[in-house]
Amino acid sequence: MTIAAVADTHAALWHLFDDARLSAAAGAVIAEAATARRKIAISTISLAEVVYLVEKNRLPSSAYEELMQALGEPEHVFTEAVLTASVVRAMLRVSRTEVPDMPDRIVAQLPSTSMSRLSAVTGASAPPA
Repeated sequence: MTIAAVADTHAALWHLFDDARLSAAAGAVIAEAATARRKIAISTISLAEVVYLVEKNRLPSSAYEELMQALGEPEHVFTEAVLTASVVRAMLRVSRTEVPDMPDRIVAQLPSTSMSRLSAVTGASAPPA
């Protein structure tokens, strides 16, 4: 399995629900990955964030189950990037001033060497740090 990019929670959900807020750049990376049978990694922290947002009624109650269903389908473009102690340790390298949001700091440190990080919030597709 080849990982093409790591997506933040918004990018993953906006793609999953075909939301117009997903940037064209992020959508293109996800579409290209799917066509090439590569994967877009979704951090475990995004799963926790979805539960939190469902509980706050900021997402439909089905959002968590639909994301889990996508992650469970071997042919789906999304795959889970497990949050490990080494990823948490690596967060120390990310300036809290630069990236104040905890889930974004985790996504920024997921193991990668040649993949992009997709941020639906900014519409950015940035190379790895």
